[in-house]
Amino acid sequence: MIKDGEPVFSSCRGYASHELGVKNTLSTRFSAASVTKQLTAFAILLLCDRGLIDPQADANRYLDAKMQIPAGITVHHLLSHCSGLYNFYNFEDDFYIGADRLPFDKKAFFRDWINRRPVTPAGEKFGYNNANYNLLAWIIENTAEQPYDLFLRQNIFLPLDMQGAQIDNGLNLLSGRAQNYMHDYGQTVRTPYSNPLFHIGAGGLVIDSASLQKWYHCLRERRLLSERAYKRFFTENSEHYCYGLERHSENGRVKYAHGGDMNGTAAYVQYFFEDDLCLLILSNNESLNQYRLGNAMADILYGNDPPFSGKPPEIPLSEKQLHCFAGTYLPGKVWIEVRDDKLYLVRVNQNIHIELYCTGPDTFVRRWEESAAPYVLRAPGEETPSVWGFHRVSEAFI
Repeated sequence: MIKDGEPVFSSCRGYASHELGVKNTLSTRFSAASVTKQLTAFAILLLCDRGLIDPQADANRYLDAKMQIPAGITVHHLLSHCSGLYNFYNFEDDFYIGADRLPFDKKAFFRDWINRRPVTPAGEKFGYNNANYNLLAWIIENTAEQPYDLFLRQNIFLPLDMQGAQIDNGLNLLSGRAQNYMHDYGQTVRTPYSNPLFHIGAGGLVIDSASLQKWYHCLRERRLLSERAYKRFFTENSEHYCYGLERHSENGRVKYAHGGDMNGTAAYVQYFFEDDLCLLILSNNESLNQYRLGNAMADILYGNDPPFSGKPPEIPLSEKQLHCFAGTYLPGKVWIEVRDDKLYLVRVNQNIHIELYCTGPDTFVRRWEESAAPYVLRAPGEETPSVWGFHRVSEAFI
């Protein structure tokens, strides 16, 4: 927590490396996942200030001739998540913890996953989509004629003395970086591997709290960009989204914020520029709901009572009752199993088994992670259980 330019509260806990017994410190560097997007948007606006990019122009003008997307999608549409492009981060497709484990081939990635038929016309509807920011990173590379990570280093990290900031390209050594962890069958495990090159522009930032503080000061003091560019950067578009940040009015004040969620990553930044207040959360596990924690911290600071959060009491169920929910919900991708009288939700291509416990009629929460909302495995009036919108299709595992 930073107030009036100085840290007023800081805390760290847990392990950067369980294997080596290395604890997290204030200098530990964490994966920031989608917090990266604001840096990508900022880099685009740096190029706008130099007269190299027009945000209202067709994005194809700035992409390689062999990597053209449907006409009519502007750079602004990509920045504001209004491109209408297909979102391949879902359970049905085989990208998430599937194709993203493979060696990176830029042309194949573009051809197979990004250059698909749009789902809505450009500018018609907000749709949060990593593909937008993958394309923005390639626009940076094609326009600046240098790799995305090098452009950010030379034009943002070095000028702002963000010594703890780096883009993970899968090869460079990232000293002091925390390993990411999850729970599998209730045990702490390393997160499944994902090639970071597939997250270019949308994720990949590795950063410590000191460098993230310097980034906040850059935005508050309006450094590096022109006033015109900053106006674009902070202008609210559909669904409260600006460029890489969300804008909300809370506690009678304007808040800019963005979270980051990826396997083992929980990040959240909140900027209250009017009060020179910044709240930063970086975590290398999924045990906490960073949004609830961050918003509760802001409530306390502004004299409001935050919503109570506690671990709901468990309602014991028999093995027979648990088996009422077991089976396949999405073949080969999502199922629920009973093991040793415990209920497990299986995801990430069968890599992760999340223990659930009952808190009410057909309602469950995670045992080892703070649930943003309970799982209602059987909606009122329905006979067939469902999870994440998928109804059970078989009581067997298929």
